[in-house]
Amino acid sequence: MSPTNFRTLDLNLLRVFDEVMAERSLTRAARNLSLTQPAVSNALRRLRETLGDELVQRSGQGMAPTPRARAIWPAVREALQRLQESLIPDEFVPGQATTTFVLAMADATAAELIPGLTETLEQEAPGVSMRVIPLTTRDPRRLLDEEACDLAVGYFPSVLADLTAHAQSGEPMPFQHRRLYDGEYVCVMRKGHPLASGPLTLDRFCAARHMLVSFSGRPYGFIDESLASLGRERQVVLTVNQFFTAGRVVANSNLLTVLPRHFVRVTGIAEQLVLRPLPFDVSPVHVDAVWHRRSQQRGAHVWLREAVLRAADKAFSS
Repeated sequence: MSPTNFRTLDLNLLRVFDEVMAERSLTRAARNLSLTQPAVSNALRRLRETLGDELVQRSGQGMAPTPRARAIWPAVREALQRLQESLIPDEFVPGQATTTFVLAMADATAAELIPGLTETLEQEAPGVSMRVIPLTTRDPRRLLDEEACDLAVGYFPSVLADLTAHAQSGEPMPFQHRRLYDGEYVCVMRKGHPLASGPLTLDRFCAARHMLVSFSGRPYGFIDESLASLGRERQVVLTVNQFFTAGRVVANSNLLTVLPRHFVRVTGIAEQLVLRPLPFDVSPVHVDAVWHRRSQQRGAHVWLREAVLRAADKAFSS
C-alpha cells in the first residue's frame, strides 16, 4: 500500500475485513456489524482495490482467506481491539446492572457452580439475572455463534483440540476458553450391589448392565470409545440425559453408570452410592468455559467469566 492510499484508507473497511476473517461468512459478518450483505461485499471490494489482493474467496459454504489476508489479519485485529479499548471503555457496574446472562451447562456442572454464582449475584449484582439452559452437545460453538448463550461450561475435548491447533498455526479463532477445574470419572453403583465388594475388573465391568448419560441421546460415549480401543464393549441398557437422573436410578437398581467423582458429593444421595475406579485408563476431565470472541472485551462478560471462575474456585477448594 502506498503512503497516499494509507492516508485515504477508510478504517471502517478494516472492521469489515476483521469480521469476515473471523466468521468466514459475509452473512454472519454483516449481522455482527449491523450491515447489509451488499454493504459488506462493497467494503471488501474497496479494500481489495486498495491492497491489490483478493483477500478472501468463496470456498464451499464459507470464505477462504488468501496468504496476504492471513498475514495481515493478526496485526489488524490487535490494532482494532486496542483502538476500541482506548476510545470506548466498556464499564460494567455490577451493583447497578440489570443484565440477563444465559449459560449452557450440564446439571452436574450447574450443581457445582450455581450456588456460588447465586451468592455472587446476591452480594454484588442484585439486579443481574441468569438463565441456565441444558447443554445438549459436546461442541457449543454453534450456540455461542448464534447467541443462544453467553457462556458454555463443560467438557469439550475435541473443541479445545481444534482451537489449540488453529492457535498454533497462528490463526486467530472466533472462540476463547478458560480452564475452570479438573476432575475424573468413576464407576458408580448402589450400596449392596454384587460388584460393590472386591476389585472391579475389566471383565466384571463389561459383563454388567450399564446406564449411559448422553446429552445428545446417542447410546455411545467416550467410555465406549475407550473400551473399543481395547477391543471390548459394555452392555448399555438405559440412556438418560441428566447426571441427577443417573444417580437416582443407580441408587435403586443393579445398573452401573459412570459419573464425575465431584458430582456424587452434591447428589444428596452420596451415602447410598459406592464409587470404584474405572478398570481402564480414560483421559482426565477438563471442565472449561468457552465464549465467542465478540464478548471478549465487554465489561459485563468479563465480570461474568470472573464470577464463574470464582464459583469454581470456591466449589473445589472446600
